[in-house]
Amino acid sequence: MILIIVQENFRELVADQILTSAAEAVLLECEVQDSPSLLVRITDDEELKSLNLQYRGINKTTDVLSFPTDFTDPDLESRYLGDIVISYSRAEEQAQKRGHFIEAELQLLVVHGVLHLLGYDHGELKEKEEMWSIQSRILGKLGLDIDVEDK
Repeated sequence: MILIIVQENFRELVADQILTSAAEAVLLECEVQDSPSLLVRITDDEELKSLNLQYRGINKTTDVLSFPTDFTDPDLESRYLGDIVISYSRAEEQAQKRGHFIEAELQLLVVHGVLHLLGYDHGELKEKEEMWSIQSRILGKLGLDIDVEDK
């Protein structure tokens, strides 16, 4: 189950289905079995800045944060991968800068976040190349042609 929570002031601007489709595309591409659960939260810069400071010690906002957990939820009887938190404002800004719709940027950020939940990272060049390759392939399958130079 993929749970989508959108902050009230962005509720009418976000279609849950595009976020769900992006998350499902990652799980399918990465051949994740057992239909795991995860949460995607769309919120504002203020919350991302607070979370970034609390969990990473960085006192500035960011576009997406992932919080992997990987435990079995007894209520859902499925593996819970974790939470992804996305700044709508940052996504909107990046979409304008890259010349595509906000929906495409939100899908990119969901794909990126789910890959982090699955253990992918981009701290080292080799890791980044692998993660970007998978990310690009998934975006292509979603019909998105986004050149991500520094996501």
